[in-house]
Formats: sequence, structure tokens, C-alpha cells
Amino acid sequence: MKPNFSLRLRLFNLNCWGIPYLSKHRADRMKRLGDFLNMESFDLALLEEVWSEQDFQYLRQKLSPTYPAAHYFRSGVIGSGLCVFSKHPIQEFTQHVYTLNGYPYMIHHGDWFCGKAVGLLVLHLGGLVLNAYVTHLHAEYSRQKDIYLTHRVAQAWELAQFIHHTSKKADVVLLCGDLNLHPKDLGCRLLKEWTGLHDAYLETRDFKGSEEGCTMVPENCYVNQRELEPFPFGIRIDYVLYKAVSGFYISCKTLRTTTGRDPHSGTPLSDHEALMATLCVRHSPPQHIPSPSHGPAERSPLTSILKEAWTELDLGVAQARWWATFAGYVIGLGLLLLALLCALAAGGGVREVAILLWTPSVGLLLGAGAVYLFHMQEAKGLSRARAELQHVLGRAREAQDLGPESQPALPLGQQEGDGTEEQ
Repeated sequence: MKPNFSLRLRLFNLNCWGIPYLSKHRADRMKRLGDFLNMESFDLALLEEVWSEQDFQYLRQKLSPTYPAAHYFRSGVIGSGLCVFSKHPIQEFTQHVYTLNGYPYMIHHGDWFCGKAVGLLVLHLGGLVLNAYVTHLHAEYSRQKDIYLTHRVAQAWELAQFIHHTSKKADVVLLCGDLNLHPKDLGCRLLKEWTGLHDAYLETRDFKGSEEGCTMVPENCYVNQRELEPFPFGIRIDYVLYKAVSGFYISCKTLRTTTGRDPHSGTPLSDHEALMATLCVRHSPPQHIPSPSHGPAERSPLTSILKEAWTELDLGVAQARWWATFAGYVIGLGLLLLALLCALAAGGGVREVAILLWTPSVGLLLGAGAVYLFHMQEAKGLSRARAELQHVLGRAREAQDLGPESQPALPLGQQEGDGTEEQ
């Protein structure tokens, strides 16, 4: 590779809100999205919530002249909703489905049936290896009473670990998607700190778009206005994150968002705002330029964030075990009730009543058994993530005790040579 190597990448990310039969004006919005992507001709378009594979096939056919490479990530009952369109050939792709993803009995939320995941593409661009990740984490639903917080923290850790272990041969790492995390949320801080990824909004000097970079704004007619009442400017939950390794340097030259309406037709492409970033990668080291004033990264030390995540997961393990224990007691009572009903039916005294109660008793037993199995699986998944965090914390304490000369290598992306300070 030439010493003066440089590369410009134009990226597009959007949560498309493409729920069949439920999302308003879905067909029209998909058509306009295809027209917009063809007109702008990005290097890479990463999309979430394309729940219908028919919508993906429609976009694939429409975009094929501009984006000859495309892939749809399939998982779960409904699907992950993740897909990508690329100008450049895709060398490899894979995906990882998150271990925990909500509760199957919360049918009205539906996340469990979607199979939320992270998809990975490997691109070779002029000798440079780019790992591009696209993901969608569990929705929040209630800021005040967030019953999915532990699952989202576990997903953030799983995502960070997946990136950490699959990007060791990459020169540039890119993550786009709907994280359903506010910038200062535990999951977002954990993901950034462990992977060393940088936030395009905080790094760029040239930003144009919605106030404070928000990706769900009150001006959007598809947004539930009641949910945004505590946030007058909206919320920022969609991200473009990146880093360079192996002596490369990366900067975000420009970042744009839509502002609640399509720039051409006036109506939004989705209930989320699109992110459009221009990244520049170069081989030679940059000169230091201070970070922009609109978004200094206030990053907590890694150890304190890991402890905070461990505590949250520990609470989740205790709650999951409580529900499993409760379901176990219900199973025991259900078995006793069935035995009693069998005895009554055999005796012939109140046979009709026993037969009448048989079906709901079996249903109760099966339901409690399903709850027990699910929460046992949940406890094991949370325990696994907690054990990984515990190991990392132990290594960090050993490094502090031994001193700086004996410290283990930092996670990928927190080493020297990441030139995100160039603008």
C-alpha cells in the first residue's frame, strides 16, 4: 500500500420502521428511500427494521445498478430487520444473534420474536480491510420503568465482545445502527470504552442536521409525541461509530441527519432520522487538532464502567432466578392439583368438576414450565456475561497491582495509533 494512501467513505444509516401492516405509508417510504439512495450513491447503506423480506428484495432490485452487492440478515421468527447495500464487493459476511432479547410473553413488544442481531461485512478497499457492523438492540419502551435494561446492557457487552474478537485483522472498524441507547447510558458507555469506537457526532467538525444530533425528533409526524415529552429536542439513539487500527488514521469530515422530513418530498422516510457520514482514512499520521466544542466525550474510566455493568447484570441474574423459583413452585402446585383431580375423577364423587378443571390445570402447568425454562435460560445468559466482566475486572486489578510495566494489552482500538483526532 502506498505511503500516501487515502480513502473517502460515504455512509448512510437508517432505521426504516418497516413493520408490515402496521407502519404507515411503508410502501411509499421504501420507494422514496430507494430513489434517495440511488441519487446520493453512497459507498455503503446500512438499514434496520426492514422486517419484510419482500421490501428488501424490492430495494435490492431497485438499487442493483448503484449498489451491486447486498445482503439480508435472517434470524428469529420475524427476522433481524438488518440489511446492507454496498457499491463494493462483499468479501465475507456473518452475523451473531443476541443471547437475550426480551420476554416471549411480552407479545405486544415483539422484540423476542425478531431475533435482534449484529451483522458483519468484510470489504477490501484498495488494500484496506474494512469490517462494517450493523445492529439493532432491544427497544426501551419506558425510560422510567425500563424492564429491559439488563438485557440491553448484556446485548451491548455481547456486541462489544463480538466486535473485539472479529476485528483483529481489520484496518478500519465501522458500527452503524439503532442502539436504543442514549449517549450517556451504561450500555453505550460500555460499548465505546471496551471497543475504542469513536462517535461521529462527537468527532466531526462539520455537522448539519437536527438539534444535538437527535435521531428521533418531535418534528417527525410518525413519532409518538408523548414519548418525547421529556426531551424537547428529541433523543439520539442511532449512531455511526468507527475506529482505525494498524497505523491507519480516520476522521469524520461531515455528518448530516434528516430533520423530520424528506429533503425532497417533505414527508419523513421513517420515524427515525437518517445519518449520512463522510469518513476519511489515511496512512500517514495526522497533526493533533482539539476535539470540537459541540460534543466532548466525557468517558468514564473503563474499570468503573465494567463494575457498573457487572452490578446491573448481577441484579438481572437475581431477578431471573427469582422468577424461575416462583415458576418452580407453581409447577409443584400444579402437579399436586393434577394428582388431586386424578384422585377425584377416579373416586367418582365429583368427577364432572375434576374433568372440568383438568384442562386449565394442564395449561397452568405448561405455562409455568415455559416460564421456568425461559428464566433459567435468561439467568444462564446473564451469568455468562457477568462472568466475562468479572474476569476482565480481575485482570484490570492485577494490572493495577503490578504497575504500568506489567499491564496487559488494551482492548482493540484503545492502543496507540488511532488517529480519530484528525478532522
